Amino acid sequence: MTFILASKSPRRKEILKKINLNFKIYSSELNEKNVINNYKYSSSYCKNLAIKKATLVSNNFPENYVIGADTIVVYKNIILNKPKNRKEAFNHLNLLNNSKHTVCTGVALINKSKKIKKSFIDKTEVYFNKLTNKEINYYIDKYRPYDKAGSYAIQEYSNVFIKKINGCFYNVVGFPLSKFYKLLNKELNILTNYE
Repeated sequence: MTFILASKSPRRKEILKKINLNFKIYSSELNEKNVINNYKYSSSYCKNLAIKKATLVSNNFPENYVIGADTIVVYKNIILNKPKNRKEAFNHLNLLNNSKHTVCTGVALINKSKKIKKSFIDKTEVYFNKLTNKEINYYIDKYRPYDKAGSYAIQEYSNVFIKKINGCFYNVVGFPLSKFYKLLNKELNILTNYE
């Protein structure tokens, strides 16, 4: 049984390795800028992107289980995407400063030949400490978070910004491992640890 991760994210790759999943990587090459967000809830948007990514790859590999995922950072109903530049990264972190935001990850699992199409959303509330401009500037200059939604990565230096989280830590990193594992074991009866 072969799984394909429809993502080039090194973080998702590392997380999936933790459950001994046998998988290959094949990027969907989905241009997310062309996907219109006309959903009432932001979380539905990231689930839709995950389904689109998995579907694109599944068209090429219909016999395999294809995993799609998309993570967004939401602050007061505003999606904070990957920052385009330094100014936007600073603005993101300044918004998150001393407040709560939500990290949503949509996950899809598709196997066309078996007619399997499962998807879910996981949400984690993240609370930031009060940050100084000096701390924000240092982080941006040193760690250059331009490939991170919301302009930070909880698994690196910016974890010192975090006061607390409610929910799955790995969801904030980019893939809700526990919920995905439950999907495999409970719904599909795939015991990944024993393959």
